[in-house]
Amino acid sequence: MKTYQTGNIRNVVLLGSSKSGKTTLSEAMMYEGKVIDRRGTVEAKNTISDNTEIEQINQRSIYSTPLYTEFMDNKLNIMDTPGADDFIGGVVSSFKVCDSGILVVNAQQGVEVGTEIFARYADNYKKPVVVAVNQLDAEKANWENTIDSLREAFGNKVVLVQFPVAVGAGFNGFIDVLTMKMYTFTDDNGTRVEADIPEQFKAQADEVLSALTEMAAESDEALMEKYFDAGELSREEIEKGLNLGFLQGSIMPTFCISARKDIGVKKLMEFMINVAPSPAGDNEPTKDGGSVPCDPNGPTAIFIFKNALEQHLGDVSYFKVMSGKLTEGMDLVNPENGNKERISQIFAVAGKKREKVSEMVAGDIGCTVKLKSVKSNQTLCVPGQEIVFAPIVYPQAKFRTAIKAVDEKDEEKLGEILNKAAAEDPTYIVQYAKELKQTILSGQGEQHINTLKWQINNINKMEIEFMAPRISYRETITKVAAANYRHKKQSGGAGQFGEVHLLLEPYVEGAPQNNRFKVDGKEMVLNIKSKEEYTMDWGGKLEFYNCIVGGAIDARFMPAILKGIMEKMEEGPLTGSYARDIRVYVYDGKMHPVDSNEISFKLAARNAFKEAFRNAGPKIMEPICNIEIMVPGEYMGDVMSDLQGRRAMIEGMSSVKGFEVLKARVPLAELYKYSTTLSSLTSGRASFTMEMAEYQQVPADVQEKLLKAYQEEEKDE
Repeated sequence: MKTYQTGNIRNVVLLGSSKSGKTTLSEAMMYEGKVIDRRGTVEAKNTISDNTEIEQINQRSIYSTPLYTEFMDNKLNIMDTPGADDFIGGVVSSFKVCDSGILVVNAQQGVEVGTEIFARYADNYKKPVVVAVNQLDAEKANWENTIDSLREAFGNKVVLVQFPVAVGAGFNGFIDVLTMKMYTFTDDNGTRVEADIPEQFKAQADEVLSALTEMAAESDEALMEKYFDAGELSREEIEKGLNLGFLQGSIMPTFCISARKDIGVKKLMEFMINVAPSPAGDNEPTKDGGSVPCDPNGPTAIFIFKNALEQHLGDVSYFKVMSGKLTEGMDLVNPENGNKERISQIFAVAGKKREKVSEMVAGDIGCTVKLKSVKSNQTLCVPGQEIVFAPIVYPQAKFRTAIKAVDEKDEEKLGEILNKAAAEDPTYIVQYAKELKQTILSGQGEQHINTLKWQINNINKMEIEFMAPRISYRETITKVAAANYRHKKQSGGAGQFGEVHLLLEPYVEGAPQNNRFKVDGKEMVLNIKSKEEYTMDWGGKLEFYNCIVGGAIDARFMPAILKGIMEKMEEGPLTGSYARDIRVYVYDGKMHPVDSNEISFKLAARNAFKEAFRNAGPKIMEPICNIEIMVPGEYMGDVMSDLQGRRAMIEGMSSVKGFEVLKARVPLAELYKYSTTLSSLTSGRASFTMEMAEYQQVPADVQEKLLKAYQEEEKDE
């Protein structure tokens, strides 16, 4: 393969719902570019993309797959992406390296869930898209209904460039109003015949051309003035306006194709080569707020946007050359860790089909193998250049589950598998929660999580199980209480003896120090000798006051008392959750000249703290999440009803682009499997984001249930 220059490269992401035909379209595009000599099918499980076992079983894309084709002396890099929101990570990473998109729409279904979701993402990332109405050869295809649904979803941005002459099993051609020609296809391999538009289609073609001309004129003031004056534009002027409107995102040029029969694919590719932006004008933002131009003469820098572990190759790193020229054997450095990496081989990538090349210039996409310590979202650049590109920002996780190996002996191996999975797909988040004593796996939805389960079961041959994750509650107090505890143990020889008297009160930020208390109707005045203040790792404060007088407890035992209190705060008295925001006053106790030791006072302090805590108006705090739901209006009632059953507090509602936006605060305990429920309630059309907001006191009935559950758990242990 020759080296393609930056201006002759187009990076395009294929977007759309599952079953819209993205993978089939990519096969036709590679066939037209002679990268492959025969087209595979999803049904036959022999496509270049969707080449993993799980994708072939499910007959849909689960991972984003880099591909390429060569056409009209240009290189078209293609990212074939998943069609389900659960696998959005592959779409988001593709937006990082692509400059435009093709939104593939199934002519049998019209605008579907994925169409709306991915178009919103393209809009957010400011990537212009063309629409390819696919499967017009299917029996249930309906061009008019599909266009109506597109206009309902995207308004007058949808502008026809073509329309079919017949739809259904007889679909074999279309009218292109840019060229004002009819194209008829004589076989299933893209062979086309160009002819003048037949008389019966001329009126329709003129009408479509008029609408296209008007939208093209609106993209540029000079074109608009000429259109008003002359009432028409030349073909070159229409193409100029169409180009401008497309790049501005105000026009979605719409094409008709059958990817399966290779009808219209070549015309779509011609448009992408002629109109879609090359990376030449890109300025890639850096982590420090600057930017680096996509200049082949600049310093060499590549961005790793995807990692994969492949059976025969090992670690494969997929990259985009952001600046300069990458050559085989080049030494680069990772500015984030200082490690050097040698680029021993460079490949142009079409799924698992790879062609070795000696160099790639700025804007091109490829892969290399066996890098030592580079992760997805990292930069490699020539030594002496501190270039670090802004990382891909993935959507926050929407689904949490606890995971463990069925066989406890596999736990360590499971941890390694999960960490590798998270390195390949950063939308998997793996954390061991010491507080919960669980490994928590988070992802984009239940399908996303179950895909990993399939891999662990079938590839790694390990049985695992999921369970509801425990909740990170917090425990604190609301009033003053005192308690004492004597630890005494005698078993021959030296014994154990320690007695601790302490008082607790709530810690409130900014509240003055106190030494007068009323406990059980009795006044207490404490003589504060010293104070220590600690910020707990899990949030909140502990203030520890030494109020011992007359040598009741030696100063050498105070650290042991503090340690006992901290240990009990780490495993709170109510539910075993972390305790926080407490002042502890140790004011009395007893010791034995022989039997007292540190362990005795630590245990006495733990138990005295536990008793005082339970008498100090204890309360349980629960994590509250802010959630924002984007839902079609017709499902709003169902979503609201469901939220009310989840103890949600609705905070606001608004409308945006045909969707209702609902903001609410919901306890994390009520959000287990919420993504699955929301999808079921709205036929998959709603989406949501969530983030941790704060801790709030649980209602009395919920606290009662939690206390009983913990007591039962302690009995079982």
